[in-house]
Formats: sequence, C-alpha cells, structure tokens
Amino acid sequence: MEGAASLDTTRLILAAVIGLAILLVLIIKFKIHAMLSILIGAVAIGLIAGMPFADIVTAVDDGIGNTLKGIALLVGLGSMFGAILEASGGAQTLAVTMVNKFGDQKAAWALGITGLVIAMPVFFDAGLIILIPLAFSLAKRTKRSSLFYVVPLLAGLAVGHAFIPPTPGPVLVATMLGVDLGWVILVGVLCGIFAMIVAGPVWGAFCGKRYNVPVPEHVANQEDFDESKLPGFGTVVGIILIPLVLIVFKSLASVIPALAGVEPVLTFLGQPFVALLIATLVAMFLLGTKHGYSLPELEKIMTKSLEPTGLILLVTACGGVLRYVLQYSGLGDVIGKAVASANLPLVLVAFLVAALVRICVGSATVAMTMAAGIIAAMPGISELSPMYLACVTAAVAGGATVCSHFNDSGFWLVKSLVGLDEKTTLKTWTIMETLVGGTGFVVALIISFFV
Repeated sequence: MEGAASLDTTRLILAAVIGLAILLVLIIKFKIHAMLSILIGAVAIGLIAGMPFADIVTAVDDGIGNTLKGIALLVGLGSMFGAILEASGGAQTLAVTMVNKFGDQKAAWALGITGLVIAMPVFFDAGLIILIPLAFSLAKRTKRSSLFYVVPLLAGLAVGHAFIPPTPGPVLVATMLGVDLGWVILVGVLCGIFAMIVAGPVWGAFCGKRYNVPVPEHVANQEDFDESKLPGFGTVVGIILIPLVLIVFKSLASVIPALAGVEPVLTFLGQPFVALLIATLVAMFLLGTKHGYSLPELEKIMTKSLEPTGLILLVTACGGVLRYVLQYSGLGDVIGKAVASANLPLVLVAFLVAALVRICVGSATVAMTMAAGIIAAMPGISELSPMYLACVTAAVAGGATVCSHFNDSGFWLVKSLVGLDEKTTLKTWTIMETLVGGTGFVVALIISFFV
C-alpha cells in the first residue's frame, strides 16, 4: 500500500510540474493568451494525474462557476465606479488638493497617497495616464528630475492596485481563499501604507537625485489643470470611502458586541456588491448628473469601462479551474504536506509562489490567480483565521508585484510615458515594484505572527 501511495504521490507531483511547465512555456515561448494557457495547463495536470474525464469536467465547471460568482459583479461595478471618478475629474481633484495642502516640498508624499487611493477604484494604467501630467507639472515648476514626483505616484498606484479592494487583484485572491474582504482591506491598508512610504517618497527622492530625467517635450508646454471645473475634494473622498467603510463595518459587526443590534443591516450593506452598488449610484449622482453629465452620457462611460473586465474575469476563472484540478486530483494534499514538512509559514509560501510566476510570466493578474489557486487547493485553508488568510492574500499580492521587467506591460508603459531608456527603467521602476511587493509582504508576515 505504501508503494502504491508513493507511486500516486510521484505521479501527482510529476503532473503538477509538467502541467505548470506547459502553462509557462505556452505563455513565455509561444505567446499563447494567458486564459488558454492556464486552461490547457490545468487540463494537462488532470490528465497526467490520472483523473477521470468526468472529474476534470467537474473541476472546470466548479472552477469557473465558483470563482466568477464571487468576483464578476465586483469587477463590473468597480470598473463603472472608477470610470465615473475618472471622467468627472475626481482623480485630479484628489491630486491637486493634496499637492496644494502638502506644498511643493512634500508633494511627493501627496502624490503617493493620491495614487494609493485612486488605484483602488481606477485601473493602474488609467490612473497613471490621468495623474502623470500633474507630476510633470510639479517637476517643471520646481526644476527637479521628474522621477522625484513620478516614482511616488507610481508607488501609490502600484500599492492601491495590488493590496486594497475593490481593485480586482486582492478581490480574486480573497474569493479563492474564502476570506472576508473587510479583513483584506484592513491588512491591505497596513501593508500598503508602509509599502507606499518605502517605495514612494523614500525611493523617489533617491531616484530624483541620482537620475536627472527632464519632463517629456510633449507635456512641457501643457497648461495646468483648471481647478474651478473639478468636483469638490470632500465629495470625492467621501464617495471613495463608501465601499471601504461599509465592507469594514460588516466585518467588525460580528466581533464588536455594541454593534449586535444593527449587525443584520451592516452585514447586508457591507456585502461587497451592495457597498459598490451604493457607491456607484452616489457617484452617478454627485459626480455625474450633478456635474453636468446626462444619463445617456453616463451610460456610455460605464459601458466603455466594462470592456477590459472580460479579460480579467476569464483569466481569473481559468485560475479557478487550476485550483479545483489541483484540489480534486489530490495535489492540494501533496502540496499541503510538503509545506507542512518544510515548516515554512504559509504567508512565505504564498509570496514565493506568486513571485516565481510573476518573474516568469510578467502578468500580476496571472501570478495572483495561479498562486491563489495553488494555496486554495491545500487542505485546512478554510480552518485558518480570517486575519491570517488576509495576510496570505497580501503576501500573494506582494509576490505578484515584485520584479516587473521586460515581460510586463507595465514596464513598457512607464518607460514610454516617463521617457526613460530600458536600463534606467530597470534601475527605477523595477526596483520600486520590488520594494512595493517586498515591503507589503514583510508587513503581512509580521502581522501573521500575532494572529
């Protein structure tokens, strides 16, 4: 019996290694779309592991259904919410007001904080394109290297994009691990604050002194923002805080006796889809119709915002397939026992798996999806405390952020927008991303020791 068990274990491990190798080769070598590559890799693992065909089909169905039911609405509503914030000038309001409050000398801190807040409802690429003119205008005004302001902005955007819901990354990881988003927000904010400080103002000041990068010519003569046409600062901040506050109160209601009387109401309002729906409706009114947009115009803005969500949802769903194939084949048990015997904290394992995929594939979404699928397939995950699982979620996010290089679209976007060469981009952006992910992971690991 022991020989048979050993043979089965060996076959399962070989199946995992070969399947994941197929997945990586398809993405890296043959440039096959991530969705197809993950799906092919997952099915290959099932076939090599000897799973019955019916079980593979069940794993595909369960993976897609159970994954999408947790995030489809959130990604859609979050995209609409972010699009309204973007179109109304809400992002510029935050940036301009924060810079005015902090002053030119501390504007790097203002841009870091603004980037962190904006990246929660707005996609990284959109947030960068919206806010980078302000960083350039500050560099032009203070006659400093543009990196002095651009790096903190990038760090804030990277932190908000990686660690704090309702941005899709941590939402999909939390869904696959079955952890309440309220705890993910609390841990994500703690990790994000430290990561933003280290990778933003601190690293930005170093880069600004070491590399004199002038403002690109095509923006050097642009006019500054017309602040009179922007929505109010308090309005924008209040709307962004609506979903965060409601979700956090839902989590706190179950552990604070004083809130027991209103727990059912807070639990309903704090459901992520309800919280985001409320925030979107408020944004439609206060930043939309009240700011001069007609309902048909808002409908077009919101419809346009849903275009990139299909890719995110399908890649994530295929990651769910990978998770269920690993679980149903018995590989989750094998991985769990290996981790237990290695005596490594699960938070560290989650970070290393995500970082390895990130370095090989480049896509943070794929890295989060694969790492979450592998971790979620381990036995006993559901028995861990919500706070610990939130730390695991942050560790996955950190690993999926580090070491952005030539295979990451973000690398080339930053290079072209800021006007850097490849070598300088590696020395500034790549190290900044590694500081964001590494610092966030370290904070999550420290928190995990106390829960």
